Order: sequence, then structure tokens, then C-alpha cells
Amino acid sequence: MARGRTQRTATVGVAEHGNSAVLVTVAPGGELLDRRRVDLTDGLPTHPHHHEGSWAVGRYLNTPGARALSLADAVALVERVRASAARGAREGLEALAAAVALPIASIAIRVCPELPPTTEERIADNRAQTFADSVMYREALAAAAEARGWSVQWYDRERVFRDAATALARDDLNDLLHAMGRSIGPPWQAIHKLAAAAALAATGHPAPRSTIG
Repeated sequence: MARGRTQRTATVGVAEHGNSAVLVTVAPGGELLDRRRVDLTDGLPTHPHHHEGSWAVGRYLNTPGARALSLADAVALVERVRASAARGAREGLEALAAAVALPIASIAIRVCPELPPTTEERIADNRAQTFADSVMYREALAAAAEARGWSVQWYDRERVFRDAATALARDDLNDLLHAMGRSIGPPWQAIHKLAAAAALAATGHPAPRSTIG
């Protein structure tokens, strides 16, 4: 009887870009189920740590569009963007789950580097402010996925294609990714291939969980 069988589930791979993310959803074995882009925020600055935060501590004030503002205002802006990203992530994953025939069980997101604990510290740290916005968006997607009961896998961009090939017992992914692109049509760019590889890698060998934040 069907009750004794393991239910097939789908996996989502994520490749973030600015305040948006490409989501590629695959079934076990590599069948492409869905490809979409979700915008996580609307009408707000997309890089509040890197841009407005930097201006607040005196960096990049000679660049076009720069303006002076207080650190408190920059921190408040980051929190507004963070809340907007949380809503966008919830809505985006809800729409994806409704569109895919298989239940989604997991999502693969690029591993987050360790950051200082507070927004003020992330803005002040010259290294952290360059990727704090990207981490904020990845964290929003991870939290929205966990709220849906999906497991979150963390992938290393430098090795995810190798991990995906290993998961599918292939020498490489070139033929499979090419076939995926042909099946769904354009756009099928490097960012889509990265998201697909992340999903494929997560179907076979889940990576250990990372501490985000």
C-alpha cells in the first residue's frame, strides 16, 4: 500500500542577488519543478549596511548619492529593511509552495559568514558591512523556511557544483544543467545554475547546519 512508501519531496536551491533571490526547485533525481525570482523588499534601500550605514560612520561620503545621516537613523533603516525582507521571504516561499506539485522539505542557502552581533557593530566593521546585507536576506529566507517546517541546508559556493555531482553520482553537472535550461527556457544564467546545483547537492548530502548572524 502507498502508506508504507516514503513520500517524494522537493528541494529548493537559493542564489541571492542584492535584495532578490533566484529559487530553483527540484525533485529527487534532478527533475526541475520550478524556477523563479523573488524580490524580498520593495521601495526600500537594498544595501542599508553597506550604503546608508557606511555614510553614517563617514565612509564613502564622496560617492554620488551619498548623504549624511546619524548612526541611529541608519540602524533604524536596517531594521525596516530586515522586517520587509522577512515579509517578502514568507510571501515568496508561500507562493512557491502553492505552485509546486510535490511537498517541499528542504532549502539550500549559501553559508553565512560570522558577523558581529549587533547592527551597529556590523556597520562599523569595514569588512562586515560589505556582506551584512546579503547575510540579512539569507537569514530572512532561512527563517521563513524554518517557519514552514523545511530543513535548511547551507552550501559552500566554491564546492557546491562538486557536491551536487557527487550526490547524483556524476562526473560533472554540465549535461544535466544544460538539459534543465532547455526544458524551462530562458533565462538560464549562471545564477540559476548555482541555485540548481545547491538544490541538487542538498538532495543527496545535506551540509551541516551553520550558525547565522
